[in-house]
Amino acid sequence: MDSIQLTGIRCYGYTGYLPEEQVLGQWFEVDVTLWLDLSKAGKSDDIEHTLDYRSTISLVQDLVKNSKYLLIERLVDAIAEAILKQSPIEQVKVKLSKPAAPIPDFGGKITLEITRSH
Repeated sequence: MDSIQLTGIRCYGYTGYLPEEQVLGQWFEVDVTLWLDLSKAGKSDDIEHTLDYRSTISLVQDLVKNSKYLLIERLVDAIAEAILKQSPIEQVKVKLSKPAAPIPDFGGKITLEITRSH
């Protein structure tokens, strides 16, 4: 199966378990892998035979910016569900990171990765 990878989609959002995360917000970084058949587009050179990935980037940005979930698990699942509704996506992997998790004495980042298909 062919794939398109979109990496480093940075967005400011308000998902988080702590009240200050939902008020102050924080940065998120999202990477997605989209599995679809690219053979027709490879032969035709026509965008109608593939996915215009600008729409996927906008979709991810809108969901991160406008969602207010308690858990990033819910946010990453919502992103995967929305992407799968785009034609001709057959499978998606979403990797979401919180680069600055509000955990004392922790300078790393929290990352979730899920794969979903039809």
